[in-house]
Amino acid sequence: MISKSTIDQVYETARLEEVIGDFVQLKKSGSNFKGLSPFTDERTPSFMVSPVKQIWKDFSSGKGGNVVAFLMEHEHFTYPEAIRYLAKKYNIEIEETERSDEDKVASNERESMYLVSEFAQRHFSEMLWETELGKAIGLSYFKERGFTEETIKKFGLGYCLDQWDSFTKSALDQGYQLEYLEKTGLTIVKEDAANPGEFRSFDRFKARVMFPIHSMSGRVLGFGGRILTNDKKAAKYMNSPESEIYHKSKVLYGINFAKQAIAKEDNCFLVEGYTDVIQFYQRGIHNVVASSGTALTPEQIRLINRLTKNITVLFDGDAAGLRASLRGIDLILEQGMNVKVCTFPEGQDPDSFAKNNDYGEVLIFLQENAKDFIQFKANLLAKEAANDPIKRAETVRDIVNSIAKIPDAIKREIYIQECAHIMNVSEGVLFSTLAQIGKKEISDASKKIQEEQKAFEVVKNDATVEKVNIQYFHEQEILKILLQFGMKIEKFIEFYQEIDENGEMILIKDELERKVAEKIYLDLQEDEIEFLDENFKYIYRLLIERLINDDNFEFKEWMNTVPQEISGLIVDLDMSENKYVLDDWERRDIYVKAKETDIVQRVSQTIVSIRLKLINDIINDIANTIQNNNENGLAKQEQMEDIRNYNDLKKTLAKKNDLVIKQFY
Repeated sequence: MISKSTIDQVYETARLEEVIGDFVQLKKSGSNFKGLSPFTDERTPSFMVSPVKQIWKDFSSGKGGNVVAFLMEHEHFTYPEAIRYLAKKYNIEIEETERSDEDKVASNERESMYLVSEFAQRHFSEMLWETELGKAIGLSYFKERGFTEETIKKFGLGYCLDQWDSFTKSALDQGYQLEYLEKTGLTIVKEDAANPGEFRSFDRFKARVMFPIHSMSGRVLGFGGRILTNDKKAAKYMNSPESEIYHKSKVLYGINFAKQAIAKEDNCFLVEGYTDVIQFYQRGIHNVVASSGTALTPEQIRLINRLTKNITVLFDGDAAGLRASLRGIDLILEQGMNVKVCTFPEGQDPDSFAKNNDYGEVLIFLQENAKDFIQFKANLLAKEAANDPIKRAETVRDIVNSIAKIPDAIKREIYIQECAHIMNVSEGVLFSTLAQIGKKEISDASKKIQEEQKAFEVVKNDATVEKVNIQYFHEQEILKILLQFGMKIEKFIEFYQEIDENGEMILIKDELERKVAEKIYLDLQEDEIEFLDENFKYIYRLLIERLINDDNFEFKEWMNTVPQEISGLIVDLDMSENKYVLDDWERRDIYVKAKETDIVQRVSQTIVSIRLKLINDIINDIANTIQNNNENGLAKQEQMEDIRNYNDLKKTLAKKNDLVIKQFY
């Protein structure tokens, strides 16, 4: 159990923009920060972070909250895990209590799998450093690869003993359940052929050196294991199988160590293997990740896209491997990213090159040999085409197909011009080919839209149009004003009636200074207005009490006290105010008024609009009474007079506050 004082210290210390900046590349947008959504595939940033209020909102997925909510959403942390992560990041001491067997059983499946994986990483590391076999086989191998002890510990490398169930027995002895050892793939459970109905357990990574695979936040998701014996039946490399926590298509090896460097350098080096990453990192080049031997996927590219728009793909000199990697380059282009390619001399790969050259030499080589993808692809395919006109034509079409995947029209045109120059083909022909490809894509998309439209027509015919609930929008507007400007003190015009010395009623106009929250509270109280939406009513009560009674009210501190179930709604209300920002218009001599300058008018018009709605309801009630009761004579005349008076009051209120009379529902 984590103490409240520790939790409070974590909230006070953690900076939302720093924490999210480890996962998403953020750029300044007015007083906030913006970035690409880490939850959806988008090209236009709609993910917003408020450093003042310490809240975030992702408009593409609808998610939002505080720093802990982000970690729980993005990394699937439990609440305690998120607090522990932040405490570790900001060097805050936290009291850890030993988990009982009952606690382990009560943990949900994902958490249990994470716990098993973390134990496995510690166990394999212990076997590497503290057993004779581990030191003689595993540690020797890593040192032969040129890794220092510091690097080996940094990446959590380890060794699984050459015994059938050494790891499994150790995990079971520590109280971890076989169910989760099997689900993470660390243990293989098979029925004993000699004794049907009985099952035996084996270590999946027996006799392998171990490479832990981490999430972006550093959680152990799975493992890669390399066998060191000459067993021809066994695969050289073996990865953890797909599981609830490990999806290889969505993971990049080394991303947890590289994320800050990628954002800082605004470039990511993409390699193929674990040792390539480790060797580069040890050499001092930290913005490097690997696809872990799998074909590059859109999900992996989007992980990088959150941190930078620039990828440099590093290949060894193997020609067959280069040809197979072209599909990965097309995928990168489809994501709207800039891609360069660098190949190493024949017989060398990123691992060996970094091992045999110092930091400066590696950096210079990368700078001088990184080619734009169009140059790389043209040179590679042109060599294959040689003097064969048909193959050369296919090569040109292949390159144009890649260019067609680029979303940006200007980039496409520039690449067409470059391709024409390299391949000695007229730009007109290439643009014509590009247009043909575009037409086909449009035609395919059009057919898909038509099919969807037919399905939509069926739904549309059954749909009923719902009237706008103006009361809901009034309540929403009041909460937005309170969240943004509740503590501001403004001068409001107040009207009230007095009897003059002649005994006649006169209208007095006065100007009073009030907190925005006080003005709203008093006006709503005066008209006995209650919120109808239950969530809005609850938020209003929580908020108005603090705004009126606490002169030192701080949004960040208050947000940490509200129930989790409504915190997302509060973030929606607050951040929707800042979804669109007019940026840097002053340099065009266009001066836009800040929202703060209109706050008095906005408050007054909102309150008056609510009053108009109330008056309209009264008029409708009277009209219904007349219609239903069929009253005649004096009673009906009085009711009609009431309607005229209320309509006059509506016009007076609207005119005074520059509002247009509208129909309410």
